[in-house]
Amino acid sequence: MTFGRAPVRVVVVGSGIAGLTVALHAADAGCRVTLATKDVLEHANTRYAQGGIAGVMFPDDRADAHLQDTLIAGAGLGDPAAVRVLVEEGPARIRELIALGVAFDRAADGTLVKGLEAAHSYPRILHAGGDATGTAIERALVAALRAADIDVVEHAFLVDLVCDGARAVGVDLLLGETDAAEGRRARLDADAVVLATGGAGELYAHSTNPDVATADGIAAALRAGAAVADLEFVQFHPTTIAVGTPFLVSEAVRGEGATLIDDVGRRFAFDAHPDGELAPRDVVARAIARRMSEQDGRPVRLDAAPVHPGDPAARAVHLARRFPTIDTAVRERGLDWAREPIPVTPAAHYLMGGIATDLFGRSSLSGLYAVGETARTGVHGANRLASNSLLEGAVFGARAGDVIRTDAVTGTWVGPAVEAGASAAPAADVPVTTPLDPVPVFSRRRLQEAMWQGAGLIRDEDGLSHTQALIAAWRAHTRTPRREKDYEDENLLLVAAHLVAAAQARTLSVGAHYRRDTAPAPRSAAPDLVAEGTR
Repeated sequence: MTFGRAPVRVVVVGSGIAGLTVALHAADAGCRVTLATKDVLEHANTRYAQGGIAGVMFPDDRADAHLQDTLIAGAGLGDPAAVRVLVEEGPARIRELIALGVAFDRAADGTLVKGLEAAHSYPRILHAGGDATGTAIERALVAALRAADIDVVEHAFLVDLVCDGARAVGVDLLLGETDAAEGRRARLDADAVVLATGGAGELYAHSTNPDVATADGIAAALRAGAAVADLEFVQFHPTTIAVGTPFLVSEAVRGEGATLIDDVGRRFAFDAHPDGELAPRDVVARAIARRMSEQDGRPVRLDAAPVHPGDPAARAVHLARRFPTIDTAVRERGLDWAREPIPVTPAAHYLMGGIATDLFGRSSLSGLYAVGETARTGVHGANRLASNSLLEGAVFGARAGDVIRTDAVTGTWVGPAVEAGASAAPAADVPVTTPLDPVPVFSRRRLQEAMWQGAGLIRDEDGLSHTQALIAAWRAHTRTPRREKDYEDENLLLVAAHLVAAAQARTLSVGAHYRRDTAPAPRSAAPDLVAEGTR
């Protein structure tokens, strides 16, 4: 395929850090870029990221230490080559964000403020606006995009990929839907398509994700025949406020000293791991779930007093300044975390699996790229290290954007090593072992409850089989999507089927995939690459 003087046409779907970064880099490389997003540009998971972005930005930190922390958190299942790319290219991407205007928090002397989060051996987390890092990054990238020569289509729902044989050549969109009227279909032709549509948080009854996280890109890729991997690995954030709409309380709060206590005021997290509240997320989330079960389902509590010991009034000022977004959410729910511990519970937070890609975002389907939470790069393994998600979006978004034009012009395609990364048989090939009669009427809420109970934080074969049968029965019933929500429901059902199939296929517990009916998998130790004194 040759393009001569004609620009390479790129369609990016999604407007979080990964999608915006791809679009900017591809435009800089000479591509003609159109970015389509489901809502407005600013409404993406990135804006909800509180904890920050991890990166080796200080002279006494080491890339090898960040690499080892990432591999250990991922239970040894991360791809060392992908993690090496992440930690070595991450600082350049962070400096790029700073150049775009992201004002990371700085001390009085002008140096970047260090933050510590769970499973990091060094306080390498950068924050902006205390706990508004994602919002600061999203605003800066959106401003850069609007100033660039990039076409933007908002309120554009991805219906499907358009393929010519085994190559992606565009997208089919639903545009202009309102409460009173159905949308119209439109096709965008492209030489390359990039999916940056986020994860699948809407699969679960309790989630930290916005309601746009309905797995649209992953579902479209599945229908087009692209390989997916590691869908069984769903990260459940340990601490969301258990009053009102779920709201994430950043790991940074525990990183600065907050503790988890049960009904009698006991710090129970050390029962599960010697690092207590700062153990990997999957460990802390399960410790909370167990303690809640032991106290008849009542939430545990997060005690912020150790963050700023002493006078509660002074503590209130400190919490409002350091964590302004969380502080507002806490107080809107009638809670005063400066004076008393607040109730918290786990919730679905992040999908480690997704569309299988190589180190430049290429999928197994020619012309199709995936970045961010939509992709399975191999960085996260079985459990994502805190604050690596924004970094992954920036690093691999830039890598994909930088190579798209060359890939299209040369007509070469590498793609991922699918045979090494595919995690389960196609969902349609999994026999239903627990037929249901009668079958409850489908609703998204019923699907979310079924996934929470049967394929959530703690799993077993009985729960997975029941959930699998329920999803199969719902999928067997023919529906004709007309509205955006209908398409979302079909996407959620498809990805749920593959997620449950992957969870059934992985019979041993590892990382975020925990099965109480089987033994843990042998833990693959990360190579000891940390030099003496850097931890």
